[in-house]
Amino acid sequence: MYPQKKICVLGLGYIGLPSAALLANTGYLVHGVDVDQDAVKLINQGKVHIVEPDLDAFVQSAVGSGRLRASNKPESADIFIICVPTPFIHDDNPIPQPDLSYVIAAAKSIAPYVRSDNIVILESTSPVGTTELVRNTLKECGVDISAVHFTYCPERVLPGRIMIELIQNDRVVGGLTDEATEETAVFYKTFVTGEILKTDARTAEMCKLVENSSRDVSLAFANELSILCDGLEINVNELIQYANHHPRVNILQPGCGVGGHCIAVDPWFIVAKDPKNATIIRTAREVNNYKNKWVIEKIKNIALKFQIDNGRPACIACMGLAFKPDIDDLRESPALAVAESLRNAQFDVVAVEPNIESFKGLTLVSVEEGIKQADILVFLVKHHQFLSIDTQGKKLLDFCGMNFKI
Repeated sequence: MYPQKKICVLGLGYIGLPSAALLANTGYLVHGVDVDQDAVKLINQGKVHIVEPDLDAFVQSAVGSGRLRASNKPESADIFIICVPTPFIHDDNPIPQPDLSYVIAAAKSIAPYVRSDNIVILESTSPVGTTELVRNTLKECGVDISAVHFTYCPERVLPGRIMIELIQNDRVVGGLTDEATEETAVFYKTFVTGEILKTDARTAEMCKLVENSSRDVSLAFANELSILCDGLEINVNELIQYANHHPRVNILQPGCGVGGHCIAVDPWFIVAKDPKNATIIRTAREVNNYKNKWVIEKIKNIALKFQIDNGRPACIACMGLAFKPDIDDLRESPALAVAESLRNAQFDVVAVEPNIESFKGLTLVSVEEGIKQADILVFLVKHHQFLSIDTQGKKLLDFCGMNFKI
């Protein structure tokens, strides 16, 4: 039975740790690997370093049972799962390029431990061809890859529902060989109740990128619409509500940009592969990035007007820093970019983010203190803590669908 097999999970972040904890509670013996020694120490104490509903209980149970432990180095296993980050290379290239150094480092780290009939699964969101890169890296390290099964299986979870969706969501499994696809599908069927969709690695890699690019394009339409409506003095939230009564229209909620490690990143992986033909995808990314800059300029203009009218600088409370409601994830967060840009421009800024305790360079205050101090309340993230607050007649800017008038 598969639950007797040992799993080595590389990367204990927002996907790796929930996956490791779930697998351990399913009955597998799981060895988690992360370069962050503090995270490793916390996990081995049965604690978590990220905010996600029910994750703490899963980790506590997994560690308490002896089926999950973490360290900085891999060990021999039957199945290796790579869940490391795939960020951008930060240079002057107008098209952000994927940084696959973490994937390559993970592949090299397991090279001494990979044996025949092992399964090596890449779950990190990656450009097309990255599963082949993992295989080739291991081959260059001297591993006999002839009987190793290489597969790509992207996560499809929503932060805030990860522990549910790891089990319930359908999964796309794409191997470099048919045998790899079948072997990996059998593994996922031991803990996934959703459908297992079998294909090849390149299709699975592209599927993940296309899913998030599709949403990015839809969000770009909503964000562009919000800019147009602002100039036409139309309440965009009311407009979208009415338009969505059409049986075949479903316009998304505009925001202060688009964030997170998926939707704000993945489309560039497609554009980087084929800049000539990925025109709509690239334009959507540019629109969503521009929306963030537009929001910043709008706040600055209103703050400067306040200063002229009142003879003193305005205190601006940025309500929310995470990239979406009710999580602590700041990766590629447009709300965080707004707060930091205002701070860097020497505006008087306090930040209200109920899901984190501190953030370097920003003054974090409670909801109550933020309202008390602020002259202007800028709602950037629709956290549940903001839904029923008394704004005390302060100037309100709503960029996340709180249904205040801008």
